[in-house]
Order: sequence, then structure tokens, then C-alpha cells
Amino acid sequence: MIEVVDLYKSFNDQEVLRGVNLKVEEGQTLALIGGSGKGKSVLLKLIIGLTKPDRGKILINNQDISKLRGKLLKQLKERCGFVFQGGALFDSLTVFDNVAFPLREKTRMKESQIRDTALAELACLGLSGAENKYPSEISGGMKKRVALARCLVMKPEIVLFDEPTTGLDPLIGKAIHKQIRDCQKSLHFTAIMVTHEIPAIFSLVDRVAMLYNGEIIASGTPAEIENSQDPVVHQFVHGELEGPISIQ
Repeated sequence: MIEVVDLYKSFNDQEVLRGVNLKVEEGQTLALIGGSGKGKSVLLKLIIGLTKPDRGKILINNQDISKLRGKLLKQLKERCGFVFQGGALFDSLTVFDNVAFPLREKTRMKESQIRDTALAELACLGLSGAENKYPSEISGGMKKRVALARCLVMKPEIVLFDEPTTGLDPLIGKAIHKQIRDCQKSLHFTAIMVTHEIPAIFSLVDRVAMLYNGEIIASGTPAEIENSQDPVVHQFVHGELEGPISIQ
């Protein structure tokens, strides 16, 4: 479903990605781990076409998105969903209107259909009764679920999550992760999730990849990554920050 080949990206002469190679099979959920501020979110934005690589390929179903333009690129982006770290909800819109927004912008559905579809998605995520509230009136956990509902209402084939539980207490974060996994099993989308919830996230994903120094240095099943003998991977996964090796 997704293949990244020898991908490079720099900002202001600072090389962030240095030949990233990564594969995600159709229907899989992959956790992307690594140090803070080292390019994981940049990689997500490249995959979904929000920014362009300096060189390398990003293949979605064998289509190189860096070569797509106009209508073809728009069609590919509409098959993808992105859940931003902060949720990126519209503060001036109600919960309902936030979820209905992509349906109004990208489809020709009648308003009655939009209402039924949006309310059903909200109900699926346990948000019935919150549809008339504004983002400022709901909790952080509810905001994350609204952002997820807005993404999933379009039934995307690929969903990219940028730290979907940042800022939440552990119990709420665990509940959000479970809802994401339940939605993935129901809708069968392919997912990449940037997360620092290690090793808790390992029980909810199919594969794990670690980004270090601008490259993917390890990729495998959660068990393979957790039991890795690579000292950098081992230190990061097990939180052992003592010693000569540091996460960069």
C-alpha cells in the first residue's frame, strides 16, 4: 500500500531525512517511533503529499505521488486521512459541523445524508450528545475523538496519525488507542502512527519502525523491535538513556 524509497528532505540546509526506506502492507498498522523533533511528522506530511521531497519516491499503490499533479493528486489525497497532533479542529464550528465539514466540502451528499453520516460517526466514537458543543467546551480526549471522527467520516483507505494521544492522561490515551484499533479492524484502513507511547502501543500495531539520524534503522514486528539487540533501538524502547549512546 505504501512504499518509501530513498527519501531525502532538508530545511534551511539541515538534512532531516537521509535516505528513508519503509514499506507498509495493505491493512497493516505501523508505529513510527524515534526521538522528538527528528523528522517523523515530516515523513507523514511527505507521504500524504502536504510537502515535497528533495529526492526519492513515495509510492501509494505503486503510484509515485511526487509525480502526480492536479486532479490525480487531489484524487489520491482524498483516499487518505490525517489526524493532526493537536486535532486541528475549527474553533468556530460545533462538533457536528467539524465532522460534517469534509462531507460538505468534498462530496455532493444532501444535507440530510450528511447529518445522518456525521451523527453515526460521532455515535461510533461515543460522542452522541456532544454534537452541539464547541471545541472549547469539551475535554482533550473528546477533541481527539472528534478529530478522528472527522477523518474517518470520509472512509479513507490510508490514515496517518501524528501523536494522537499527546497531552492526555494514560488512561484516556489508552482508550483512544483502543478506539483507533477498533476502527481499523472495522474499516480495514492502512495506518501509520507516530507515537511515543512505548511499549504500550506495541500490543495494538502490526509492525514498528524506528527513525534515527534521518534513516529507518529498524523495522519489524513489535516483538522483534522489543527484543532487538541493536543498542540504539534497545535503549530507546526500554527507556535506558544511560551510557554513551544518545538518541539523535
